[in-house]
Formats: sequence, structure tokens, C-alpha cells
Amino acid sequence: MQFEVIRSNRKTIAAQIKQNKLIIRAPLNATNEDINRFMLKHKQWLDAHLAKAQAREKVKEGIHRLTPEEVRALANKALEVIPARVAYYAPLVGVTYGRITIRNQRSRWGSCSSKGNLNFNCLLMLTPPEVVDSVVVHELCHRKEMNHSERFYAEVLRVFPDYWAQDKWLKENGDILMTMLED
Repeated sequence: MQFEVIRSNRKTIAAQIKQNKLIIRAPLNATNEDINRFMLKHKQWLDAHLAKAQAREKVKEGIHRLTPEEVRALANKALEVIPARVAYYAPLVGVTYGRITIRNQRSRWGSCSSKGNLNFNCLLMLTPPEVVDSVVVHELCHRKEMNHSERFYAEVLRVFPDYWAQDKWLKENGDILMTMLED
């Protein structure tokens, strides 16, 4: 199994699969023996997740790339749908918000600035409506908590109890959707 080792000022060894490649993050003082022991202990997990990543890559190879016209159409649809969802959920969260911007980002579904401006990915229009709502609620809750603390998620779940199921959908399908924007 090929892998890259990145040593840094950390306390534990961890594995990460990024772009179909295994990366081992290790403390500066970890020996090669420590790393080999870690990999042997987690071999089943590593093999399963690498196989899953490779299968995803194969699926992504055959994915239709969106034309600029298709991206514009998604953005226009998002401009109709998302502001209405934000207006619906903002009073339930108990917050106000600034400008809403639709983008065609390759790595984020949404974001919230410290000034209360909200950004959403036009690709959300390719997801189920519940996923759109979960992202809207997630970003609105950042108006109360600009972090991902327990308090933040407690607020998200208070407003949108099914959040984790929709988050799981995005984790399982989101990278394929993001691939549609790649050149």
C-alpha cells in the first residue's frame, strides 16, 4: 500500500484519504515502526475506505460536466428557491441576515460571514429539498454561533431535527456533484 507521511507538531497518528491517496499524519517523534504498527492495527479500516475512494473515483470519471449555461440555469433556480427558504427559517432560528449570494463553488455548500451575509452553492439545486433546508439552517445558525461547537449543533437540531441524515446525504453524494463543476 502506497502512502505519504506528513509529520507535524501533533500528538497522535491519524489517517486521511484525500484524492484517492492515503496520507498518514504523524507526530515529529513518531518512528517508522510506530507508523507501521498504526497501519497494521487499522488495516481493515484503511482498506475499506481506500476501496470506497477508488470506487468513487471511477464513478466520477463518467460524470457529465455542467456547461456554463447549465450552471447559470442552476444559479437562477437557486436565486428563486434559496432566499425563500432563508426567509422561512430565519425567524425559526431567531436571526437576521444580510445579502444572499449564489456561487458555483467547488468545495463548499454554504458559508456565513461575520456580517451575516450568506453564500450558497448553486449545486444545491441538484440535491433533495431537505438537503437545501439543512444547509440553509446550518448557515443561519452560524449567526448565533460562528463555530461548530455542541451549542451550534444543538441549535441546528432544534430547528432541523433531521439534520444529520441530510448531512450524511451530502457527504455520500456531494463530491460527485462537485465533480460536475470541474473542467
